[in-house]
Amino acid sequence: MATEGGTRRLAAVDDAAAALGLHVGQKAADAAALVPDLVTADHDPEGDRAALEILCDWCVRFSPAVALDGLDGLLLDVEGVSHLWGGEAAMLDDLLDRLARWGAPARGAIADTPGAAWALARYAPDRTIAPPGGQAPLLAPLPVAALRLDEAAQAQLPRLGLFQVSQLLALPRAQLAKRFGLGAVMRIDQALGAAREALAFRRPATPWFDRLAFFEPISALSDLERVTGDICALLCARLEAEGQGARRFELVFHRLDGKDQPVRAGLSRPGRDAVRIAKLLKPKLDTVDPGFGIEIVTLWAADVEPLSVAQRSLDADGGISLEEGLAPLVDRLINRLGEDRVWRADPYQSHVPERSVRRAAPLDPAPETGWDPDRPRPSRLLRRPEAIEVLAKLPDDPPVQFRWRGKSRRVRLAEGPERIGQEWWRKAFDEVGPGKVRDYYRVEDEAGERFWIFRAGLYADGEKVPKWWLHGLFG
Repeated sequence: MATEGGTRRLAAVDDAAAALGLHVGQKAADAAALVPDLVTADHDPEGDRAALEILCDWCVRFSPAVALDGLDGLLLDVEGVSHLWGGEAAMLDDLLDRLARWGAPARGAIADTPGAAWALARYAPDRTIAPPGGQAPLLAPLPVAALRLDEAAQAQLPRLGLFQVSQLLALPRAQLAKRFGLGAVMRIDQALGAAREALAFRRPATPWFDRLAFFEPISALSDLERVTGDICALLCARLEAEGQGARRFELVFHRLDGKDQPVRAGLSRPGRDAVRIAKLLKPKLDTVDPGFGIEIVTLWAADVEPLSVAQRSLDADGGISLEEGLAPLVDRLINRLGEDRVWRADPYQSHVPERSVRRAAPLDPAPETGWDPDRPRPSRLLRRPEAIEVLAKLPDDPPVQFRWRGKSRRVRLAEGPERIGQEWWRKAFDEVGPGKVRDYYRVEDEAGERFWIFRAGLYADGEKVPKWWLHGLFG
C-alpha cells in the first residue's frame, strides 16, 4: 500500500489478490469494498531493493553475472554455466524450486536476449525456454507490454488496434519509428537480438566460473579444504587449456540457509597453479561459518589475461624461475598483509621529489626509464619533510651543523645546491614565488651518515626567513 497524491493505492498484489479482481494502482477504498478482509502492508521500496540485492548476491551460485531488473526482477547470464546443472531446464527448475521452498515464489524464462527473457518470464507460460535464435515465434503472441515500451506507447497502441507483438513486427520499421519513436524500434531489436543491451552486473561478468554441488552438506574444515583444492583444479585446468592466467580468485561457500561465505585471494602476476592458489585460500577458511552446512561452492576468476608457458630456468646452469621463487613469497605477503601494503617504488617523470616516485605491483615489468644518475636520490624518502635547526653561512652555503630529532650533527662533507622549483602549472598564481623554491644539499656528518636536506625560500626574498628541512636518508 502506497500514498500517491494523498490517496492510498495498491502498490503490489499477490496471485490470490489478483484472482479476486484487485490490481496495482487501485484505490485502497475500492479494494477494501471488493475484499473486506483484505490484508495490507505499507510499501517499502528501500526494503524491497535491499532484499532484491541480497537475492542477487545469492544467485551467484547459478551465474557469476547477475543484474538487478527494477524492483521485482533479476537477469542472469547463464551462457556457459548451464551444463553444471545438466542443462538449462534443470538449472531453471532448481532456481525456481529453491525460491518456492523459501516462500519467495517466482517466474522464470531463458532466452538469447535480456529483452526476450524479460517478456517470456512475465507473459509466457512459466519456465519457457526459447531455443537459440528462436525467440521471435514465442514473442509474437504476447501483448505489446512485453516489449517494455514507454507508457505513452503502451497507452496508444491498443487504441490503434495493436494488441500483440506480432502486429508490431508486421509494421514497416520506418512507420513504426515515426509513429511511436525510435525507442519502440530499439526495444523490438533488443528483444530479437538485433541490438545489444547493456546490463549493470553486481560483479564483473566473467566466463571463468566453476561450481561444485554436494550430495550432502559439508561443514568440517577438512572437507572445506578438500573441496577448495578440487574446485581450484577444475578452474585452473580450463585456464590452462585456453592459455590464460588470472590475478584474482573468489571462492564462495553457499550455505543451506541461503547465506554466502566468500573467501578471496590475489596473485602478484597472472597464474593458474591450482596447488598454489588453494594454498593461499586455505588459511582463510577459518573465517568461514558453515552454519547448518555448505551445499554448493563456487569459484570465479577475474583479471584474466593470456599467459605463456613459464620458463623453467634462468640460465644454462639451471635454477628456478620467478614464478617458482619470488612470486609465491609475494603472493603470501599480499594475502596476509593486504594488497595495498606490498608494493615497489618506481620512478616517475617529475623533478619534484614527492611526485618522482609512484607505487607499482612488486612483480610488474620494470619501467623503461629510471632516475637520473647525475642527480642521485635518497634510498629512503620521508613521508613528510621534517624541520631541522641549521647553522650555515649566508646566503647560499651548505649547512655546517644541524639538529634533527634532538641530536646535533656536524657536517663533514656537502654537495649542492640542487635547485628545485615548484610545478607552477599545478598551482594558483598567488601560490608560487621565491618562497617556494628549494635548494637541496647532500651532506655527510662526522659519523658517516648521509642526509638529503633543503632550504625552502631565498634569503634575498626579504619577506620570509628561509626554513630548513630534512627530506631523505642515503644508505
